[in-house]
Amino acid sequence: MDQLPSKAQILDWIAQNPALSAKRDIARAFGIKGSAARIELKRLLREMEADGALEKRKRSFAPQGALPPVSVLEITGPDAEGDLFARPLEWDAEGEPPRILFVPKKGDPAMAQGERILARLTEVEGEEHSHEARLIRRLGGAKPRILGIFRASADGGRILPIDKGEDKEWRVARDGAAGARDGELVEAEQVGPRRLGLPLARVTSRLGDPAGPRAVSLIAIHQHGIPDSFPDAVLAEAEAAGPAPMGEREDLRHLPFVTIDPVDARDRDDAVLAEPDPDPQNPGGHVVWVAIADVAHYVRPGSALDREARERGNSTYFPDRVVPMLPDALSGDLCSLHEEVDRPCMAVRMRLSAQGEKISHRFTRGMMRSRASLNYAQVQKAQDGQPDEATAPLLETIIRPLYEAYRALKHARAVRQPLDLDLPERRIELSEDGRVLSVAFRERFDAHRLIEEFMVLANVAAAEELTRLRRPLLFRVHEEPSPDKLEALREVAEASGFTLAKGQVLKTAHLNRLLAQAEGTEFDELLNITTLRSMTQAYYHAENFGHFGLALRSYAHFTSPIRRYSDLIVHRALILAHGWGDDGLSAQDIEMLEETAKQISDTERRSMAAERDTTDRYLASWLSDRVGAEFAGRISGVQRFGLFVKLDESGADGLIPIRSVGREFFHFDPESQTLMGADTGTVLGIGQRVTVRLAEAVPLTGGLTLELLTVEDRGLPAPKRRRGRSAPRKPARDAARAGKAKRRVLRTRR
Repeated sequence: MDQLPSKAQILDWIAQNPALSAKRDIARAFGIKGSAARIELKRLLREMEADGALEKRKRSFAPQGALPPVSVLEITGPDAEGDLFARPLEWDAEGEPPRILFVPKKGDPAMAQGERILARLTEVEGEEHSHEARLIRRLGGAKPRILGIFRASADGGRILPIDKGEDKEWRVARDGAAGARDGELVEAEQVGPRRLGLPLARVTSRLGDPAGPRAVSLIAIHQHGIPDSFPDAVLAEAEAAGPAPMGEREDLRHLPFVTIDPVDARDRDDAVLAEPDPDPQNPGGHVVWVAIADVAHYVRPGSALDREARERGNSTYFPDRVVPMLPDALSGDLCSLHEEVDRPCMAVRMRLSAQGEKISHRFTRGMMRSRASLNYAQVQKAQDGQPDEATAPLLETIIRPLYEAYRALKHARAVRQPLDLDLPERRIELSEDGRVLSVAFRERFDAHRLIEEFMVLANVAAAEELTRLRRPLLFRVHEEPSPDKLEALREVAEASGFTLAKGQVLKTAHLNRLLAQAEGTEFDELLNITTLRSMTQAYYHAENFGHFGLALRSYAHFTSPIRRYSDLIVHRALILAHGWGDDGLSAQDIEMLEETAKQISDTERRSMAAERDTTDRYLASWLSDRVGAEFAGRISGVQRFGLFVKLDESGADGLIPIRSVGREFFHFDPESQTLMGADTGTVLGIGQRVTVRLAEAVPLTGGLTLELLTVEDRGLPAPKRRRGRSAPRKPARDAARAGKAKRRVLRTRR
């Protein structure tokens, strides 16, 4: 060939032959021979690389932004249909990396989310994914990730982890810092295996100033891997949505629904109304309606919106932001039941007896219009005789009937005896620049309890309806405490001077009796917290195992599809069961129910951990300028390494390291959950009142370190000096001392 090919010809050939993109392959394809011609080809390829048209990967070339035919991928997880997708680990081009479908061959091992593989890629057209991948070999699980503060040094730097459970620094080589600046918050991953000395890490993301506005929740988002940005395809689907047509929906717009939410509510997905039952066969009875946003109309099975919602599982709430399950075009607009706007809904009409027992229910797919968007405090003030401009016109016709129905439901609740925990919720108020202005406990009104009882009633009706129609769904399951946890609760109860009877089938009524004994005493909060800790964690499952805490045989989540994927599944099940459209539960939804249950149970726990960590960090920030101050509190946990104390003022939890307690060795007794001084016999256990000094508050980790000053208003006794060396204690003597310790702690806590 007398002349070189054009740049366009080279690009076309590489696109058609991605596996033959080395310089020698290009030369052979275009008949380029001789050293002079090969030098010219090399110059042309370098020029194309400099222009950004090509990128060099080892000994081959590819169009900028293209993937090599053999790539290292990370499995990102299954979609709603169970197909596994992956992302390329090396992606330097602008925009989102291509979506890659993993196609397993017969005999391939099962792949888990986060696993890394070497795969052969094939480009595809006409699909939502751009490539398909076939396994060459597994490379192992995801490398450990670290979130911390980067400290620059001459040889690269160090990363100081912000996780309370990680105290070892990580070393960063000079070429692994990714331009991070000293003091910057970074995310990094381990490089190579851990050996002696500091482990090596490579910076993967720079997150900015750790003390900057809103950094606290950002840390939790990255630390727990919560997706906080929507892919373009998801946003495009949400933006393209429009108001739902009436179609064959039932017209409910004449009914006087209202929404009642927190004053700072970010979405409104439930509306309620109540009225006397006109049926003379039900004297003193009530009709209660609960209408829920029809999210299923907008989020169709198998859509990009559906895949993303399933991956997120739920919305995650922080004091300064929400990471929503759905884009704002839906969660804040089309699916939010705004005042005086027509909105599609899934609704249930329930008839109650005068004693609050549900007589019947009827589900419908309708169109509603909210009369008012109210908040809890506003509604409670109106009920208490202080209506404002918004609630005055609604007081007699809407608000009073709601409370009358609630009184009936309270009676039914008292008969059913669900677990009655009293756990105040903290409210952290922030300034515009993200500083903590105040930490207080949220007020609880009957208006809160009213909405909770209406939602529980609707959730029960949904579970019963789908069970009656023999349709698959996701149940909300809560199993009774394990014998070990129940025994631990009994130990704390007895140590506090109360009783929890043995030898009978445990019911929530037994626990409520214990909580009633403690109500108003100094052990009130302790028993509520310990009872909560003894409970198993609720989860989702395709089979019904009942709900112990609510004392219900059958329970599902129906009332919050904007922020919980479980509720969307229940809505789809109702649509399928009643033949209300083609957007009901799909065959793939049904096939994936068990996997979906596990997925959204896991994402719920992930969000809870992120929210808890964020609260801890804000509390540490709030207390950081009070180091040295003294606080009253109560021992809430005992471990071999120290004591956990819950502070009365803020509800914050801090640690008293065992090394700082007294001047003697303390024996840990896991059975009685106590620490006993080897010399003085001093016993430290759960429930004891203490005074502590704040020694350290670290906002980045949320850690509080405390010093113990007094126990039950008494200082710690000094250990007696011994003459000579003491003989080693015998096991029998240790056992006797432990028994005395247990009896002593029972006496001192009464």
